[in-house]
Amino acid sequence: MEMPSQRPGRLKVGVVGAGRVGTVLAAALQRAGHPVAAASAVSSRPRAEAILPGVPFLAPQEVVGAADLVLLTVPDDELAGLAAGIVAAGVPVQGKLFAHASGRHGAGVLDPLTREGGLPLALHPVMTFTGRPDDLARLAGISFGVTAPGPLRPIAEALVFEMGAEPVWIEEENRTLYHAALAAGANHLVTLVVEASGLLGKAGVAEPGRMLGPLLGAALDNALRLGGQGLTGPVARGDAGTVADHVAALAKAEPDAIAAYLALARRTADLALDAGLLKPEDAERLLGALSDPRRTEGPR
Repeated sequence: MEMPSQRPGRLKVGVVGAGRVGTVLAAALQRAGHPVAAASAVSSRPRAEAILPGVPFLAPQEVVGAADLVLLTVPDDELAGLAAGIVAAGVPVQGKLFAHASGRHGAGVLDPLTREGGLPLALHPVMTFTGRPDDLARLAGISFGVTAPGPLRPIAEALVFEMGAEPVWIEEENRTLYHAALAAGANHLVTLVVEASGLLGKAGVAEPGRMLGPLLGAALDNALRLGGQGLTGPVARGDAGTVADHVAALAKAEPDAIAAYLALARRTADLALDAGLLKPEDAERLLGALSDPRRTEGPR
């Protein structure tokens, strides 16, 4: 595998799958001095044209042919097939950089291209993209999960720095765990906030978001700064009676929420024990309150 120099020069960028993520990464690289040579898109083309004005939209194989660095920003499940398809189409890939933005995959998913002399990079931006104009500004200071063959690591990291972000090295074998952690933190957080808002609405709160905003902001800050020491609330205090009352209230208002509440309360109790906030004897009293009442009910 012939390696380019450790610091990327001016690279012609191509985007295969110019959706929310691909257009933003291309625009960031363009801002850093790498011209965008071509892009391919279907349903997202109008938005992509607005973010990348003047860039020609071509077939994927033509985009690869026109570029030194190809962003393969398609859904995770399509990456392996796209890599194989580029090779099958007979497009020369020797010496070209191919970067995807999947959190789940490392560089291995691009093996069909690597075998033909392509240079694989996994550059995953740890941020959500909405397709709005402010997405480009969101790149400033975020982390990218970076995976690549060792000799390509300096190039991958330099590209991330050029986009105004911070590269964080993730070993190939740890990509799935890395992505699971991010999905649990971000996606489950949205689920919890939406559910809490719904329950507050049922409790008569007219503006749940206004009530939750300061509380959740403080809780997030505590968690990031203090870890388990940032826990508060009835589980961390060992207040079994309050937890039992919570479960009873949920049983009336939103029975489907009970399982998630109990699972998270048990995990919270484990964290509180580890942090020294919850005494073992208090944890014992919580066990009864943390059993799912629906499992002990007889047949109806």
